[in-house]
Amino acid sequence: MPTIVVEVMPKAELLDPQGKAIAGALARTGRGEFGVRQGKRFELTVEGEVTAELLDRVRAIAADILSNSVIEDVVGVHVAQPAPAAQGAEV
Repeated sequence: MPTIVVEVMPKAELLDPQGKAIAGALARTGRGEFGVRQGKRFELTVEGEVTAELLDRVRAIAADILSNSVIEDVVGVHVAQPAPAAQGAEV
């Protein structure tokens, strides 16, 4: 069953308090070389083939329902690649 991934991020010009908190925690643990922005990831599963028309429908859903266009941008809509068989599972 194919999975379509939708990625949503806060608009670049807006403050991202969650990302700022994570960046602060990294700095406190000696890993402050990273800037952080936190977003959202949605996974939509679908029966059958993923077509260009279906991806267009998902983009419309992402814009209308999964994101708040005032404060967020939909930055990605793509078909998830199957994970390789895990031997030494890495996060």
